[in-house]
Amino acid sequence: MIRLENLTLGYADRTLLKQVSTSFEVGRLTALIGRNGSGKSTLLRALAGLNTEYKGQIMLGEEEIRQLDAHTLSTRLALVTTERVRIANLRCRDVVALGRAPYTNWIGRMQEEDRQLVEHALEVVGMSAFSDRTMDRMSDGECQRVMIARALAQQTPIILLDEPTSFLDLPNRYELCRLLSQLAHEEQKCILFSTHELDIARTMCDSIALVDNPHLHHLPTEEMVQSGLIERTFGLK
Repeated sequence: MIRLENLTLGYADRTLLKQVSTSFEVGRLTALIGRNGSGKSTLLRALAGLNTEYKGQIMLGEEEIRQLDAHTLSTRLALVTTERVRIANLRCRDVVALGRAPYTNWIGRMQEEDRQLVEHALEVVGMSAFSDRTMDRMSDGECQRVMIARALAQQTPIILLDEPTSFLDLPNRYELCRLLSQLAHEEQKCILFSTHELDIARTMCDSIALVDNPHLHHLPTEEMVQSGLIERTFGLK
């Protein structure tokens, strides 16, 4: 679980969020939405421990994220960024195996349990048949599934994703979000992803977190849809 307590976040002389308090629970898929430049990526970076210039607290369970060292943090959360990943000489299985880095021995050698977890992660995202293929020979959607498998292999209770559908066509956007929903519910993960896809947020997520500077409105999806906050923030009729 992620809990924000009076979080104030920004950069330079701009305040993006001010005294925000909310929580993101395990077993739920949450969409993070907001206008361009509202601070969605900045917030995700703070939640991932990559930006510590904030006031208030970001709690992972009962611990403040700034108190966790890099190794401990890597066992608590996984981050999937928006960049296209094309690793020409590395098989999908090897890319997913990078998620086991926090648990391998000092020379990085995987044990049988690690290999089983890698195969399980590939199976869960439907990429077992691609395990020996290199990512430069795969579509954007297939590559994104591999990166999610890497996050799964990391065995963290929290997965954060920054615009995971940005390079995908419409059918693959919905398919990827169905996968994220399945992982949240069946694997009991706390999954938060930023998106510009309002229809996907409204139809496929358990809750929506709306950045409306300097506020963060976080409600169950049905309540958010009925609140009128989305229309007001985006200027929709």
